[in-house]
Amino acid sequence: MNNALISLVAAFLLVLQSGGALALTPGEVEVGKVLREATLDPLGGKPRKLSDFRGKPLIINVWASWCGPCRAEMGSLEALSKLDRKQQFRVIGISTDDDRKAAQDYAKRAALSFENFIDHKLELENMLGANTIPLTLLVDAKGKVLYKARGSKDWTRPEWIGMIQLLFDIKIER
Repeated sequence: MNNALISLVAAFLLVLQSGGALALTPGEVEVGKVLREATLDPLGGKPRKLSDFRGKPLIINVWASWCGPCRAEMGSLEALSKLDRKQQFRVIGISTDDDRKAAQDYAKRAALSFENFIDHKLELENMLGANTIPLTLLVDAKGKVLYKARGSKDWTRPEWIGMIQLLFDIKIER
């Protein structure tokens, strides 16, 4: 599918979902634009750069341990990350918690296998547009934001799997 059509579909879905325009966060990268470089502070492991994830499509979920809707969708993100047996895309989480231990404890309790990072300085929250959470971004292999999904979703539902396949131009075998 060509990029113009993908962008048009994503923009249309964003308007339908949001009910109209949303105020941007300071420095927000809008749908259709490329994410800027940022250093990611891991909940475990070594620091990474956002650009380390280029080369494959990326699903970025912004969450917090105290956020009920975030916790409600986390299991489906974990399941989604495991559905992609061919490893055609990556899933990462960005915690907005002020308390690193709370975020680490939640990630451990939820048995998350995908990498999670914490954003103490609001840099990622603002760049990604997380004025509400949970927020999930679908990003292409070159770092361009294709879609932003606000609110809790069941990422294993056929409509979301279909959207991911369409926007990432992949086939997920179930």
